Amino acid sequence: MSKRTILVTGGAGFIGSNFVRHVLSNHDYSVINLDKLTYAGNLENLADVAEDARYRFVHGDICDADLVGPLMRDVDAVVSFAAESHVDRSIEDPGAFIQTDVYGTFVLLNAARESDIERFLHISTDEVYGQSLGDQRFTEDDPFRPRSPYAASKAGGELQVQAFRETYGLPVVIARPANNIGPYQYPEKAVPLFTVNALEDEPLPVYGRGLQVRDRLYVEDHCKALDLLLHKGELGEAYNISAGNERNNIDVAETILEMLEKPKSLIRFVEDRLGHDERYGMDSQKIRALGWAPDHDFDAALEKTVTWYRDNRYWWERIRSGAYREYYERMYGRRLAESIPYEDAG
Repeated sequence: MSKRTILVTGGAGFIGSNFVRHVLSNHDYSVINLDKLTYAGNLENLADVAEDARYRFVHGDICDADLVGPLMRDVDAVVSFAAESHVDRSIEDPGAFIQTDVYGTFVLLNAARESDIERFLHISTDEVYGQSLGDQRFTEDDPFRPRSPYAASKAGGELQVQAFRETYGLPVVIARPANNIGPYQYPEKAVPLFTVNALEDEPLPVYGRGLQVRDRLYVEDHCKALDLLLHKGELGEAYNISAGNERNNIDVAETILEMLEKPKSLIRFVEDRLGHDERYGMDSQKIRALGWAPDHDFDAALEKTVTWYRDNRYWWERIRSGAYREYYERMYGRRLAESIPYEDAG
């Protein structure tokens, strides 16, 4: 019997690269990594496995049916991470999110339907549910109420996954993870942004008063959950993946500064994001019943993340030039100029 082959889309990104490394470390599988290498895709993320004979990189777009079709015929399973993923960017350019997250997902599903794959694992997000009110925790049966262009694009892609299951019997499993943190996350997201800014003694731009609550899931814990779903998830089912590490953004910013022995005066409260969801909360009993539980609580997850960025400056220093700097100035330049200092916030 030939070795199993997994197609990972978006495998040069943050979560995808960690998952590729996890698979190669824990299974004797071959992995094909299909990635467009947009701004957040970085082959340096996988430099340590680039020479592994079981690993193959394909540079391409999931929207390219002529490329995806032949690739799909050579694999046993698909794990689909490829997506535009930053809410702020979706507010600026929602069309790009529809193209990749909705149409790209359709191309993958259609190619999978025409191939004899064993499983299609689709990575969705907790944001499809919309914001949680009070102590509400969403279960997998709750309706979708996305409130940002990003969340809507992910909901649209996931609804196609569900439709391909119902209509064509495609062997799909869906993962809805909480916010991930860990190594190799592009520094536009809150935790790496706060960390690298603190390391450079630059202001930490905190939206509003930083009261938005997120559950921080360590990326290694997420990869273990996905590994479990790839092998034991029930076909046609969706699974919430949450860690119970809920903290508001201002607490996260303050904790990062404490870890790095930097002053809290670096915090600046800036104009809030449009339509900013106040909280995401999910119930993950369903995947825990399969035997998964996170290994990292909030403190352990954040400490490992901050330590990695502190010890791997080479990785993010190059990223923070050029296009990133232009994006940063566009997103935060005016906001920081009009910001409220931490000590004046009351």
